[in-house]
Amino acid sequence: MRIFFSAGEPSGDQHTAILISELRRLCPGAEFEGLGGPAMREQGCRLLFELTELAVMGFLRVVPLLAQFRKLVKQAEAHFDTNPPDAVVLVDFPGFNWWIARAAKSRGIPVFYYLPPQLWAWAPWRIRRVRKWVDHVICSLPFEFEWYKQRGIPATWVGHPFFDEVAAHSLNSAAMMALRPPSSHDRVVAVLPGSRDHEVQKNWPVMLRTMHAVAQRVSGIRWIVGNYKEVHMHQCAGLLAESGLNLNVEFVAGSTSEVIQSADCCLMVSGSISLELLARHKPGVVLYRAPRIGCFAARFLMNCRFITLTNLIAGKEVMPEYISSGDPSGDIQSMASHLVEWLSDEQTLKRRISELQKLADSAAQTGATGRAARLIFSQLAEGKDSLPAAA
Repeated sequence: MRIFFSAGEPSGDQHTAILISELRRLCPGAEFEGLGGPAMREQGCRLLFELTELAVMGFLRVVPLLAQFRKLVKQAEAHFDTNPPDAVVLVDFPGFNWWIARAAKSRGIPVFYYLPPQLWAWAPWRIRRVRKWVDHVICSLPFEFEWYKQRGIPATWVGHPFFDEVAAHSLNSAAMMALRPPSSHDRVVAVLPGSRDHEVQKNWPVMLRTMHAVAQRVSGIRWIVGNYKEVHMHQCAGLLAESGLNLNVEFVAGSTSEVIQSADCCLMVSGSISLELLARHKPGVVLYRAPRIGCFAARFLMNCRFITLTNLIAGKEVMPEYISSGDPSGDIQSMASHLVEWLSDEQTLKRRISELQKLADSAAQTGATGRAARLIFSQLAEGKDSLPAAA
């Protein structure tokens, strides 16, 4: 069995790497190839190209990369013609992965979409692409499964793999001790500026101003900044130095889980990392800076109230979220107020933690990656020409 993967986001790279591990356990002789990132390569996936290097969001950022994306599609098409895999598994990254889906489907290769794009929130009319080019959708959210099922799309809900990764991740005790020594009585706030270069560039300056606003009202705060890459850590440290702000800040790269676990609460950029906060019962304030036109489009086009996955699962705002554009002063004061309340009032913080714990007990189910692997393996082992809908 040979499976081709296409994952363009850093988080998708991580999810796919674990899926590969589960598939190899089911079929030790299986081969894996495709487009992805370093985590997939570490699991023995042969990469045609490191697609995660091109992870961007927003139309204006995609335009300069169109020629590169088109070249990769052509490369995938040639690969499918000369050496067709038994299946293609797409992971998020819809703008590019629709082309891979079409290329595979036109050649009779079964297509699975693992962690599908949020069509129910942004672009429900694109369901026709799923009907044409995808054989089976593997859903991470229960309401997402219901949405596809109501539209006659073969789909299965397996749960979100993030919860598997949190459960499987052994926290580094030495790092934890260094981040929050038992002798320290300071409040600790984790700051998570995002995993993409442009996210850090857009959000970190606003986060700095928010941190300053909180520090003016609450003393004895340690800010621990959890960066995805070392280059982001140096960028953030440089901007802090340029700002002249007097803040008790520590920068850490590659230890996001330890940073979250060490914190009383978090200030974060919107992303799937909110699910780790949920699993670890950590209150968070969510920021995402966007151009004015992007904010207008979000409010006009979105079919749901929230962008944060934890809020979507809860059906209400358990993590205050801000899609911010233009002058961020108002958003900064609002975000700071939430953090000040949690840091100043122990009972308020405990109530929010308890709310997240109850939500996690009902929603943060583990075993998603194993269920996804068994589904893919069983569908391919049966060797059916068309993949049936799951109950």
